[in-house]
Amino acid sequence: MKWLVLFIVVFLSGFQSLTAQQHPLHQFEIKDGSFMYDGKPITIHSGEMHFARVPREYWRHRLQMIKAMGLNTVATYVFWNYHETAPGKWDFKSESRNIREFIKLAQEEGLFVILRPGPYACAEWEFGGYPWWLQLNKDLEIRTYNQPFLDSCKVYLGKLAEQVKDLEVSKGGPIIMVQVENEFGSYVAQRRDIPLAQHKKYNQAIRNILVESGFTGPFFTSDGSSLFSGGAIDSILPSANGEDNIAKLKTVVNQYHHNQGPYMVAEFYPGWLDHWGEAFEKVTTASVVKQSEQYLQNNISFSFYMVHGGTNFGYTSGANYNKAHLIQPDITSYDYDAPISEAGWVTEKYNAIRDLMKKYSKDIIPEPPKQIPVISLPAIPMEKAYSVLDWKNSIEPVVNEAPMSFEGLNQGNGYVLYSRKFVQPVAGTLKINGLRDYATVYVNGEYAGTLNRQSNKFEMNIDIPFNATLDILVENMGRINYGAEIVHNQKGIISPVFIDSNAITGNWKMYSMPLETVPVLGHLSSQNTKGVASFYTAFFNLDKTGDTFLDMHDWGKGIVFINGHHLGRYWNKGPQQTLYLPGVWLKKGRNEIFIFEQKNDNLHPVISGKTAPVLDELVLDNN
Repeated sequence: MKWLVLFIVVFLSGFQSLTAQQHPLHQFEIKDGSFMYDGKPITIHSGEMHFARVPREYWRHRLQMIKAMGLNTVATYVFWNYHETAPGKWDFKSESRNIREFIKLAQEEGLFVILRPGPYACAEWEFGGYPWWLQLNKDLEIRTYNQPFLDSCKVYLGKLAEQVKDLEVSKGGPIIMVQVENEFGSYVAQRRDIPLAQHKKYNQAIRNILVESGFTGPFFTSDGSSLFSGGAIDSILPSANGEDNIAKLKTVVNQYHHNQGPYMVAEFYPGWLDHWGEAFEKVTTASVVKQSEQYLQNNISFSFYMVHGGTNFGYTSGANYNKAHLIQPDITSYDYDAPISEAGWVTEKYNAIRDLMKKYSKDIIPEPPKQIPVISLPAIPMEKAYSVLDWKNSIEPVVNEAPMSFEGLNQGNGYVLYSRKFVQPVAGTLKINGLRDYATVYVNGEYAGTLNRQSNKFEMNIDIPFNATLDILVENMGRINYGAEIVHNQKGIISPVFIDSNAITGNWKMYSMPLETVPVLGHLSSQNTKGVASFYTAFFNLDKTGDTFLDMHDWGKGIVFINGHHLGRYWNKGPQQTLYLPGVWLKKGRNEIFIFEQKNDNLHPVISGKTAPVLDELVLDNN
């Protein structure tokens, strides 16, 4: 009898376990004009945060900040090029790439998740999230109904689904919605050369790939309210980015969603993006609170873009463009004037929104977590400096009749040094109309001038003597991430180099300098020449660690590594004059700093720190 009882207990336990696996633990659906969670209507109060822009060690802290602001959801983009680090090489584990961990942490902190997988993201991110090497396939055209592109998208979305599809709410996870593409209506308006039927076919194909990959939704689209005609998909909820007129929001959603809601603003902007060489954008607290209250009073779902911006570490920042600038590179900070600052601090805007949410929330809103400690770095003396023109001699060049693009050299980011020997003297106007994006020019190892796509400067006077070498150090400042020009995103020198009307051909040498990691320089002699791009290195000791900011006011233009971590670009043009240094990347005891200074207008004996960021100091007369 005991054995029979034991058998029944085990059988029932197994049956219950199987039943739990077969039936959803929770249900989220779009039904009868509402968002429904377990059969009850809910309103989504979300904030956007990109896990790729925040050190992994700080994810929980930032999620707790979001929860303590009174929100119930976190939205996040997934950047394809952040996870496919090389063709066919996938990384969902290292650094801040573990999206599965991020989503599960959000669930632990009591937050739903809105997943925005792209494959196009925009987000002021390098190439809008596309891997740069897609451009190497001449038969592939991005963001349209093109089979090689769709095949690549299918691989990406399949790899992502393997990581997170079981974390949808119907399977016990926190993911309540999945976005199809991103702001596609804008692209339809920008690319009128592509038939609308082809645009629609592409957008539907992305939706189909998401389903085939294992995502069950519900799905939604996200566009400006005047652009639904291009971006909306039949039977999928459209959301209106940036729409502050509630009557208009309801009218346009009704038009494309069976004359009913729910009504959602998937991107509500409490701040805005920032470019090098332009003023730091700010949005007033009063205007954000006023608009938030209108949404709350009318049961409008919304998502703050961004609630916490974070940082464009490494080469992850993208670029825009307009009539005045062929490229507007985004700054390294993605602070965005968001309620939670770049370093995860409570702001005036945060407190004001939190107070408002407390008025309308039926739940108890927790207190914000303690701020990550901040330390003051001592002044760090630079110990050694190495000329980039010396370093090039340790690199095997590619030789070609004409300059080659980064892509032609199988290089995505960083720098390329273009070099050519002249056996006869030549003088005139150096013209590089195909410069992408910033060039420092040397003649026989001496600084001769700067060319800069951001300021539309593509020519300069040059005087090259007999038996001299011309060196052109070119920087990729980030691929365009938004607009019709996203399809023209090669970097380096992509057209002939002219002196006056003469194309300079023959025996061009290209030295690849991606600087994704700190290079080995110990074989070089330490020397530092004013005007010549140089590597600076130093060690410094700390008794304690904490978040801090490097003061780059006295430096020119370049990149910084701390203990091997790429902090991103700096440029004294502004408005950003500091670099955020997360304390988790520092160590008690010995630390290493590595700086690549491109301009080197002045020799730099020291670098200092600050305990607060400087993001709004513009210097208009810098190249």
